[in-house]
Amino acid sequence: MIHAVLIFNTSGVPRLTKFYSPIHQSSQALVQKIFSLIFTRPAGLCNFLDAPELEEFLGSGGREDERLRVVYRSYATLHFVFLVDASESELGILDLIQVFVESLDRAFENVCELDLVFHFDEVHHILAEVIQGGLVLETNLDEIDRSGPYYRFCFTTIYYTLNLVFFSRKHFSLTVKQAAQARKTSFASSNPLSLGGGSSMGQRSAGLQTPLGWLTGKLAGVGAL
Repeated sequence: MIHAVLIFNTSGVPRLTKFYSPIHQSSQALVQKIFSLIFTRPAGLCNFLDAPELEEFLGSGGREDERLRVVYRSYATLHFVFLVDASESELGILDLIQVFVESLDRAFENVCELDLVFHFDEVHHILAEVIQGGLVLETNLDEIDRSGPYYRFCFTTIYYTLNLVFFSRKHFSLTVKQAAQARKTSFASSNPLSLGGGSSMGQRSAGLQTPLGWLTGKLAGVGAL
């Protein structure tokens, strides 16, 4: 069984972590432990090693078929690591790592570390096409590559649907505000004496004569006589 798939750079920074078995300690500690095992390993040795010190992280039963092994391959600045038990073939896992890397190359056209950072969702999708529940599901590159356009279509559809919903709600909010402003303006123009009539109310009521003004004018006329 495959217990974990890890990708980290030469500085030990994880770029992908996928666990297929529950871990009993911090995943960060497990990643750093595996990195220390690989980083201190001489370059001339083979690409898999027994790792009994990792059993405390996964709670392995200690049986011969449950002994953990680390299988890894290095590409430029990235280390691809599979944590497996004795039921898996080390050479088969090395080939599986190559299949996974070639699938990433097809998806991203010469994959690099930044692709794993900015397109982590698609990386997880490709990994899910290869491995499910710790078991190898697919090794045919054409079949794995064929699932990529469908995934991108689904992702693009969801993206544009969410954008459409967002802008529709925003447009609806603006329409409601514009309608409220239009009602307010219409009410003010048809009711010049209402509060909030603004400057137009002052202009329209400037020529109106109040009863007190009419009486004052009459008294002034009598005094002049």
